[in-house]
Amino acid sequence: SQPTPPITWVNMIQLLPFLCSPSTELLETRTARPFSFNFNTSDYRILLVDQDQERLYLGARDFLVALDLHNINKEPLIIHWPALPNQENECRLAGKGQRGECFNYIRLMEPLNRTHLYACGTGAYHPVCILINRGWRSEEYLFRIVPHSLEPGKGKCPYDPRQSSMAVLINNTLYAGVHVDFMGTDAALFRTMGPRPAVRTEQHDSRWLYDPIFLQAHVIPDSSDHNDDKLYFFFREKALEGAVGPAVLARVGRVCLNDDGGQRSLLNKWTTFLKARLVCSVIGEDGVETFFDELRDVFLLPTQDEKHPLLYGVFSTLGSVFRGSAVCVYSMADIRTVFNGPFAHKEGHNYQWGPYTGRVPYPRPGACPGGTFTPGLRSTREFSDELVTFVRAHPLMFHAVYPLQRRPLLVRTNVPYSFTTLAVDLVDAVDGRYEVLFLGTDQGTVQKVIVLPKEQGILEELTLEEVEVFRVPAPVKTLWISSKRQQLYVSSDMGVSQLTLHRCREYGEACADCCLARDPYCAWDGQRCARYSHTAKRRSRRQDIKHGDPLRQCRGFNAKGNEQIQYGLEGGSVFLECEPRSPHATIKWLMQTDDSTKRKVVSPAKHYGTWPHAAGADTVGI
Repeated sequence: SQPTPPITWVNMIQLLPFLCSPSTELLETRTARPFSFNFNTSDYRILLVDQDQERLYLGARDFLVALDLHNINKEPLIIHWPALPNQENECRLAGKGQRGECFNYIRLMEPLNRTHLYACGTGAYHPVCILINRGWRSEEYLFRIVPHSLEPGKGKCPYDPRQSSMAVLINNTLYAGVHVDFMGTDAALFRTMGPRPAVRTEQHDSRWLYDPIFLQAHVIPDSSDHNDDKLYFFFREKALEGAVGPAVLARVGRVCLNDDGGQRSLLNKWTTFLKARLVCSVIGEDGVETFFDELRDVFLLPTQDEKHPLLYGVFSTLGSVFRGSAVCVYSMADIRTVFNGPFAHKEGHNYQWGPYTGRVPYPRPGACPGGTFTPGLRSTREFSDELVTFVRAHPLMFHAVYPLQRRPLLVRTNVPYSFTTLAVDLVDAVDGRYEVLFLGTDQGTVQKVIVLPKEQGILEELTLEEVEVFRVPAPVKTLWISSKRQQLYVSSDMGVSQLTLHRCREYGEACADCCLARDPYCAWDGQRCARYSHTAKRRSRRQDIKHGDPLRQCRGFNAKGNEQIQYGLEGGSVFLECEPRSPHATIKWLMQTDDSTKRKVVSPAKHYGTWPHAAGADTVGI
């Protein structure tokens, strides 16, 4: 008699192989390099990547460091820049120092020109700035303070190292959002240095700024006329428009780069300052809207049109009952639409907020002089008193900015961590271009995530990998991507690490493993899971980000070396085992006999297979 045909079992993981890698494993695979510093310092939050000189500049407590972009553990160039002894003494006499404030914490490091950096530190509650000569080429190994360049840093750097600040240097002009007094009660957006007069936001006016936490600032052109160029800045603050007292809300603000202040009113103050709310929320099944109002970080992803970058924001909730994080994506078109809409105005007997319906002065408040809509004006000092008075009283827009699709790109709730920062990389794959998100957490890990559109507007979120970045866990402060070198630079209070953007070989040694990973950086090249390249041979290249279908992609590559042959004895049983690489993965077992072309889904809990003769069963472990 003929033996019973063998049964083929195919084990399919429907989700991604989620890798949670400790820092020790990263070191073993040589995909991470932690920067080791022999000096007593901390607070490595300031990172500046110089692609031209192939350097990574690092600002910490009392130190500035220049590292090699290829390998941050090569011998660094170091500047020791502590606070002056008399400043440390004054700091302690003023009652500070219990939390380590009486040091020089670097809070600003920006390129001034091709050969010099401009850096500022808290200086033990005496903000101070310097020039640094970095040379013309990295081969010069030049990194030193320019003699006699020391100058006060008020309005450029905060007094208190615990206070958040932002700064950007544009055409030798510094724009900074800082607290500018010793007590930390006067927060302002400042413009200093450069040929134009120094200007700031209105002082002690909660309609302009109310306990703001400044995050980032970027220059984004609004038209082909550079007179319309504006500084867009992102922050969170207490808001007065809430029905029940002040609440923290996320904001986007803007000012014109050529704003010189008013002539009689708002002298040396911004006359083009406007702000709007950024909304990131989810609507539950009960129709209740849950808001993620604490903006933590932003990332601008350039597009082919420099006027229309995509804005990614990381948000978290402030409530003690519900905690979570979200990422929302905004378009500049939507942001500009809100700034071109009605102004917020308090009216009525209850002074309720509503849209301003009266006459709006010309030119429209927020327009830049000499731009597309104000060709006859040369300076903001030519603005009418009516316009300046209106701007002073109406800095807030009535409508809020909502994200694309009016929902978050991804949401995390009921997890023991919060997102703190993010960076986004555009990656070309076989089946398209993908945006890969790298998200830092307050637990010291970095998650690598892609979000794919599915049918009927449904989004599929895939966490490709999560890595423990530091030997001692600490919240991630900053992320910098170098797409050119395929590296990610991560900083915290405790240290800095350099990570490879991809670790393809860690996904497994089979074509199916590589395909199921759905990592845009990785593809099966016919022999191994390796970095995807356009130049690779198309016949052997296998990658499927959208579906992750190994049955379709890996025919001809699932060799016997990737299979197990199990034999059973008559009257006995065989345990077919396949452990998924991910704790979040689900396993589907399919059964197919040789006399059938169809596969049948079977339950792994059931007992199958007794046959009168010894028979083989192939298992493909994925």
